[in-house]
Amino acid sequence: MDEEYDVIVLGTGLKECILSGLLSVDGLKVLHMDRNDYYGGESTSLNLVQLWKRFRGSDKPPAELGSSREYNVDMIPKFIMANGGLVRVLIHTNVTKYLYFKAVDGSFVYNKGKVHKVPATDMEALKSPLMGIFEKRRARKFFIYVQDYNESNPKTHEGMDLTRVTTRELIAKYGLDDNTVDFIGHALALHRDDRYLDEPALDTVKRMKLYAESLARFQGGSPYIYPLYGLGELPQAFARLSAVYGGTYMLNKPECKVEFDSEGKVCGVTSEGETAKCKKVVCDPSYLPNKVRKVGKVARAIAIMSHPIPNTNDSHSVQIILPQKQLGRKSDMYLFCCSYTHNVAPKGKFIAFVSTEAETDNPESELKPGVNLLGPVDEIFYETYDRSEPVNDCALDNCFVSTSYDATTHFESTVDDVLDLYTKITGKVLDLNVDLSAASAAEE
Repeated sequence: MDEEYDVIVLGTGLKECILSGLLSVDGLKVLHMDRNDYYGGESTSLNLVQLWKRFRGSDKPPAELGSSREYNVDMIPKFIMANGGLVRVLIHTNVTKYLYFKAVDGSFVYNKGKVHKVPATDMEALKSPLMGIFEKRRARKFFIYVQDYNESNPKTHEGMDLTRVTTRELIAKYGLDDNTVDFIGHALALHRDDRYLDEPALDTVKRMKLYAESLARFQGGSPYIYPLYGLGELPQAFARLSAVYGGTYMLNKPECKVEFDSEGKVCGVTSEGETAKCKKVVCDPSYLPNKVRKVGKVARAIAIMSHPIPNTNDSHSVQIILPQKQLGRKSDMYLFCCSYTHNVAPKGKFIAFVSTEAETDNPESELKPGVNLLGPVDEIFYETYDRSEPVNDCALDNCFVSTSYDATTHFESTVDDVLDLYTKITGKVLDLNVDLSAASAAEE
């Protein structure tokens, strides 16, 4: 281990694995270590016995739940937008050859106590029970504007500069009511709170376009895809990729103490008495706790069920977003459900997650609006975990710390963090103009 590396990566969470893969592909010499004896860190995937140990303190789950090995329960479950950032990163690194994806059946939104399919195009808007007849016409006009909008063609802008006009002003032009704005902002544009209304509208329009283009890509009921056997496959795929490019992986390395020189710059990492030298360290917040601060916490429930979530057209995989306003909260709540059709549970079993940014210290009562939508559950576990973000200046100490995973059930915010770190580490912007069809062969 007493060698010198360009970068040492600590922790095999999703963000760290993606970065390790990107840096290896760039030709950097990478050493990747983890104090655990399994891949994935916070974003690991557990079988039933491991799940039981973690939440019930015993290794004897009830026999009627089926074989432990057939469970792959992701601890940070997130769906992947078909044309989104993560897919582009996967194609850019050619890691798609190690993964098989399958489209996700449904994308729904909670509105006035009911669950509805998210309308994403002008035609769907006309059919949606979310809106009355006049509102449908107004929404259809807005959807057509968004579909036709092209940043580089002023003719499509209708005289508005979306880098200046706020989302609130754009929506006012089409006369949409608060109810419609709610599902557009939270279920289509995937904003996590309502700050976007007073920010330039371009971001929201781009997000809506990404949703519609992703939806069109597989002609399924949602814009999302998910790997067979769950997300636990991703860190391992990136580990393989890194190895192909000469990166070194070491699991089960205790301590992993980051060493600094007299100027406070990182100079290496020590484990079991040996020090590997390096110029830069990339890690999750748990490896450098004195360089991060707690910014919040996530409350979540994990349920094992024997049926799909009611009112989702029997979807075997589905996301439901509960916008904050519908619940009188400050942040959205998310439902994620996956099943044996994605090979994450035995036949007939479904895994559901309910997550939100915690606003109280009582996850059970806080998550109730989401848990109530699940119907009967075989088992349910509750937990909260802290969210941290880095406070160090990476230009001074060469430590690049990722942000903890948020409550969202899709990958867009995670990828933004990875791309931001990549630019800080390398000084360049990752080119994500890739041939998206490269990921389609594996989908079915």
